[in-house]
Amino acid sequence: MGIRVDADSIVRQSKMTVEEVKNVSPYHKAVVENKLPLTIGGGIGQSRLSMFLLEKIHIGEVQASFWPEDYREDLIKKGIKLL
Repeated sequence: MGIRVDADSIVRQSKMTVEEVKNVSPYHKAVVENKLPLTIGGGIGQSRLSMFLLEKIHIGEVQASFWPEDYREDLIKKGIKLL
């Protein structure tokens, strides 16, 4: 799962001052200065959003994973193509 951060949480979680956080990396500086948009976390959130946007029925259509052979065959019969 992705970790969601904003300016307040990155300072609080790092236990540093705002100025110290800005010196960690360009990414940290941009977060603290509110120059980056808030993003969706990784993992299931991105896959579910992809399913919605691409109008897919099964998560395996947007995310590569292992599926048992009998399960794959059942999905093929339903017209679902797994990655």
